[in-house]
Amino acid sequence: MNVKEMESKAKKIRRKILDVTYSCNSSVHIGGALSMVDIMATLYGSVLKYQPKNPEWEDRDKFILSKGHCAIGLYSTLFESGVISEDVYLTFQKNESDLTAHPVMNIPLGIESSNGSLGQGLSMGVGLAVAAKIKKKNHKIYVLLGNGECNEGSVWEAIMSASSFKLDNLIAIVDNNGFQNEMEPSQAIMDTGNFEDKWKSFGWNVCSVDGHNISELYNAFIEFNVKNKPKVIIAHTLKGKGVAFMENNNEWHHNRLTEEKYKQALKELGE
Repeated sequence: MNVKEMESKAKKIRRKILDVTYSCNSSVHIGGALSMVDIMATLYGSVLKYQPKNPEWEDRDKFILSKGHCAIGLYSTLFESGVISEDVYLTFQKNESDLTAHPVMNIPLGIESSNGSLGQGLSMGVGLAVAAKIKKKNHKIYVLLGNGECNEGSVWEAIMSASSFKLDNLIAIVDNNGFQNEMEPSQAIMDTGNFEDKWKSFGWNVCSVDGHNISELYNAFIEFNVKNKPKVIIAHTLKGKGVAFMENNNEWHHNRLTEEKYKQALKELGE
């Protein structure tokens, strides 16, 4: 895909997030799902090595959504990428659905890991990257974290381990939207200082980009690789991106779309 096609894919993913959030008639982690869309559109549009009709392909790249509460962003991407069917997609948060509020590993549906408790996804990624090295496989492991979960000590243990094991097949992305949970901005809860400097001090190759600029995201994924160093992309994003009344408004961390708000959101998205 070229940049315009990936931008179009991102818009479609945002529309699907709004559609299914409204149709499920319950609260959804919508703000953080919208902030990660351009990252996902870039990954599944032109970076990730996968086969939509063969999700269990042995040589596929693997994607882990460490910020698992934003699962609707993953499911909407998998739907728009042809991995899951519309029938499955529309079961989101319904009884006995495979598409739960937090992802449960289901490789035939393109879901590589179970995530809900924050701070664990990068450790999973380290394990998968080590296994790939042992098996002499060329696939890569991508892990998307939220800036809030980077408060967790387990994240920094994984960061240190990845550098020590020289995992240049591991790419972390931080969706740095500045908020966490339904509380204050992240820096008011836990001041993590300069993310870029911290990751560098742990031996990582660091790229800092506009998380809504697909050209910048694509270049960060494809270029700036350093042998024997894991890479992190710090993606500076807006929570609720694409819907003006949700942007930087933490009321939409976890909320329900009424008919009125749904129609307003579609209008602001340009639909």
